[in-house]
Amino acid sequence: MPDPIFRGPPGGGLLIAPLDAFTAVYHRASGITHLLTEPAPQILEALGEDGLSLDALLDRLGHDYDLEDADRAALTARLDELIEAGLVESL
Repeated sequence: MPDPIFRGPPGGGLLIAPLDAFTAVYHRASGITHLLTEPAPQILEALGEDGLSLDALLDRLGHDYDLEDADRAALTARLDELIEAGLVESL
């Protein structure tokens, strides 16, 4: 079975506004505004609507944010939270 692909909502599905330590994310489909902290907004930005596998996302985040201690388990936990909130889907 191939690795799942994680992706964010289609273009324009989210309105994102940084607010100091938080980022407000309005999800148009549900009408819910979420307050997120790092690394959730960065994960959403990296995923986009095309999506990435867990390893590709880990690589992109590691490259874009110069992560030296990227952790699959921690990223999986964050993705699970974003899936539960309806901001990311797994294909």
